[in-house]
Amino acid sequence: MAIVSAKALTKNYGFLRAVDAIDFEILKGEVFGFLGPNGAGKTTVMRIIYCFIPQSSGDMSVFGVDVTRDPSSIKARIGVMPQEDNLDPELNAAENLIVYARYFDIPRRDALRSASELLEFVELQGKAKTKIGALSGGMKRRLILARALINNPELLVLDEPTTGLDPHSRHAVWDKLTQLKEKDTTLVLTTHYMEEAAKLCDRVAIMDGGKIVTIDSPSALMQLHGGSLEYVYLKLTGKDLVVPS
Repeated sequence: MAIVSAKALTKNYGFLRAVDAIDFEILKGEVFGFLGPNGAGKTTVMRIIYCFIPQSSGDMSVFGVDVTRDPSSIKARIGVMPQEDNLDPELNAAENLIVYARYFDIPRRDALRSASELLEFVELQGKAKTKIGALSGGMKRRLILARALINNPELLVLDEPTTGLDPHSRHAVWDKLTQLKEKDTTLVLTTHYMEEAAKLCDRVAIMDGGKIVTIDSPSALMQLHGGSLEYVYLKLTGKDLVVPS
C-alpha cells in the first residue's frame, strides 16, 4: 500500500524548475531515501510531502489524500524533523515537546505523558529541565526527533537528520530510527551520508537536476553498478559527494 504517491510532480520557482515531472511511491512501513547533490530538488519534494509548499503541477497524495485539498488532515498524521535546529531556546527540553503538542490539540495530561516517554526513548530523560542552549548538537537532534513523534505519526519526514553530528551522535540517531522502522513506522529522509542511506533505507531515489535518475534498493543498485552506494551516486550524477560539516 502506497502511503505517498507522486505523478508528474513539478515545482517551479519563477523560471527555475526545482522538481521536474517525477513519479514515485513510498510504501507503508518502508524507509525511503532521497539522495542527490545540493539543488537536486530533494528538500523541495519533502516540503511538498508535508504540505509546507504546493506543487506547481502534477499530483501528490499522502494517505490517499490530495495534498492540495486537505492538508490539515495530512499534517495531523505526519511528523517532521527539519534540517535546521528550530527548538525554542526560551524553553527547556520537556517544555519544547509539551508546547509543540498544542499544535495537534493534544490534552496537556497526554502531552506530559508523551513528553516523558519520548525523552526516555531518545535517552534524554535526565535533560528534561535543561534549557536548549545547554544541550549538545547530538542532544538537540534527538530532541527534535522526539518532538516530531509527539503526535504518534504514521509517516515521519526527516530532512538531513544527522547533518553536522559527530559519528557517535549520528549512530545514536540511527539506532532510534531503526527502532521506529521495526515498529512499522514509514520513514522518508534526505541525506548526504551514503552509509546512512545504505544502513537505513529499503529503497532510495537518486535525484539530479530536479529529476529522479533511478529508484531501487541500495543493495540492488550496488550489485547492478558494481560498487559502493557512493560509487553509484557519483556514477549516476557525475557530481562529487559534498557532506555538510
